Amino acid sequence: MKMFYLRRLFSQELCPATTHSDLLGCLQQTPQQLLAGGFTGAPALESLSWLHNLAPCFPLRGEQIQVINEPQHFYQTLMQRSIKAKRRIVLASLYLGTGQLEHSLVQNLRHSLQAQSSLQLNVLLDFTRGTRGVSNSKTMLMPLVHEFGKQVQLSLYHTPDLRGMTKRLAPPRWNELFGLQHMKVYLFDDAVIISGANLSNDYFTNRQDRYILIEDKPLADFYAQFIERVQEFSLAVNADATEGLHHNWRILPYEGTKEQFVRLAKQRITDFVQDVYKRQLEVRQQQTQADTWVFPLLEMGQIGIHHDSVVTKQLLSKCIAGSRLKLATGYFNLTQEYMNTITHNCLAQCSILMAHPNANGFQGAKGPAGGIPAAYTLIAKSFYQSLVRRQQHHRVNFFEYEKPGWTYHAKGLWYYLPEARLPNLTLIGSSNFGERSVNRDLETQICLVTANNDLSQRLQAEADRLYDMSTTAEREIVQRSVPRWVQAVVRIFRNFF
Repeated sequence: MKMFYLRRLFSQELCPATTHSDLLGCLQQTPQQLLAGGFTGAPALESLSWLHNLAPCFPLRGEQIQVINEPQHFYQTLMQRSIKAKRRIVLASLYLGTGQLEHSLVQNLRHSLQAQSSLQLNVLLDFTRGTRGVSNSKTMLMPLVHEFGKQVQLSLYHTPDLRGMTKRLAPPRWNELFGLQHMKVYLFDDAVIISGANLSNDYFTNRQDRYILIEDKPLADFYAQFIERVQEFSLAVNADATEGLHHNWRILPYEGTKEQFVRLAKQRITDFVQDVYKRQLEVRQQQTQADTWVFPLLEMGQIGIHHDSVVTKQLLSKCIAGSRLKLATGYFNLTQEYMNTITHNCLAQCSILMAHPNANGFQGAKGPAGGIPAAYTLIAKSFYQSLVRRQQHHRVNFFEYEKPGWTYHAKGLWYYLPEARLPNLTLIGSSNFGERSVNRDLETQICLVTANNDLSQRLQAEADRLYDMSTTAEREIVQRSVPRWVQAVVRIFRNFF
């Protein structure tokens, strides 16, 4: 029965829904008896048991999870893990930078490949972002492709939406508007880091994000195999630096019919997740020592998979009276559906953390990109004013992160059950909860539910570190001026950023 509902979530053949509301309607048909008994030994979490119907569950213990707080520690962890890896390294990111820190990371990868002839390196980046400019992610990694042959697989995901005349005429940077590989997964043997941070200098030094390291072979296997599936319908980089088809794939994303590419790519992911769900259901029934449960969530709107967004909306709408919710995003552009859910269906006291314009990575950028911070202010202002009109502003508070010399890119969610001092659940990953995250980019995050007090304390400390660098922002959002041209752009192009 549970497998049936997961299929309906992932497959339009079994659930002929095409909108998020229709997909959610499918989920809400779940029989009530399936919602109980999911978290063995943790009755306080029973109100969250519906998660077991919507995603594979990986039971583990809180001590297997490390919360990383600082960019420098994130970089040090990448360096240490890459040099110690014996069997596999999987790196999925938007891009790899070209600075000295990135060169050092590539050198570590080279040393590990030289030391371990059985070590496999799989790298998945975005095609448009990864090939921008003369010196780019691809040129950084080509020496490894040349030197180590089949030990290294470099793949560049190319959106099927960029094709024909648009592909020929859209210049660099602008061609990235059509969709990106935005997932951030860094895997070393049986440890996986889930983050929102890219592999570049700012994210290693003074750009604040979130990062969680999980030591668990089944979860690492899941993400390694999932990334391999995405690599199948991405472009494979050959030793002569040309891009071609993966040996298991026959259709270029920008040739033939988009519908055929989407159908086959979606089937690859759907079949894989359904198989994992079945396996993990058996594991969960046998695992009685767990105090923490991890649910991987995927969002691939380009190929018709809306999974993370459905679960996120369910979570927002199922917040019970007396609960608290902290939501963070580097770029405030919540979908209209999320905003409506927070306004009309969410019973939790909500705190929303976003970047102050001075902490926005686009602040001071040349051309139209320089107006992006003002655009996010406009969207936040519009949401706040709608809350005021509906008399919900007492329940939703806005905060802005600002730290001298730093930019802010952290996103996710912390959820507190009634009377809980520490978070019982967190979402962490690449999604900004915005229009791009739901409809244009490839995203993944995990939903982590825990009854482990030590892990909850560490998650609370993580949230405190971020909120301690923020100030309340309702008045500033309302009073901050927004140029007229930005207002016009937001009305027309909001779903592109």
